Amino acid sequence: MRKLIYMFCIAIFVFACSNSSPGDDNPNGEEGENPTANDKLKVNLQFPHKDALCNTGTDITPTQSTVVFEWEASDIAESYTIFVTNLVDGSSIEEDSSEDKIGIVLNRATPYSWYVVSKNTSRTVESDTWKFYNAGEGVENYVPFPATINAPAMAADVNAGNVTLRWTGSDIDNDIAGYDVYFGTNNNPDIYESDVTASELNVSVTSATIYYWKIVTKDAIGNASDSGVFQFSVL
Repeated sequence: MRKLIYMFCIAIFVFACSNSSPGDDNPNGEEGENPTANDKLKVNLQFPHKDALCNTGTDITPTQSTVVFEWEASDIAESYTIFVTNLVDGSSIEEDSSEDKIGIVLNRATPYSWYVVSKNTSRTVESDTWKFYNAGEGVENYVPFPATINAPAMAADVNAGNVTLRWTGSDIDNDIAGYDVYFGTNNNPDIYESDVTASELNVSVTSATIYYWKIVTKDAIGNASDSGVFQFSVL
């Protein structure tokens, strides 16, 4: 009887040792992505608000103002880098911060996009990207934000046949009237269809070909913004 009990205990011990512990994310000892850690490191943006008008700057001049960017701090982040892009001329600002806010001098009456990269010793994680308009003196109607290209993504590979071009438009005045779609095999594509009211368009594509496309967003009083040219390849 004692021998049977002893053998039973040994079997349990061997089985327990052969299984990884509940806290072992990677039993093979290989370093990999940890979604939980990434989620904890990623920050949520707070201000300037998404697709909104920012009119709370300081040190305001007729052409510039200082905007204080804010985000929720991460408990495991050691530092942050903020990236701010002028959506008119494409110029970018990159600033490091050890806190969850930073003031940056921006042009007034200008649309911007921004995101924050949070960092610690083992990884870096990028936040979502938001767009906003830095308010301008005497401006009553703002140009729509450049459309966000959703699919196909830049330099994507797609199959021949029919492809659906998808994008997202936004405007703080909420008066988008339509979109002009430029599409073709030239890297400066001609207009393909004008005054599209949906946010997608089906096109026919041929194998072994590179296509270029962009979206021009128009509002009710004739303002327009350009998404910039994107490309994709057909297999």
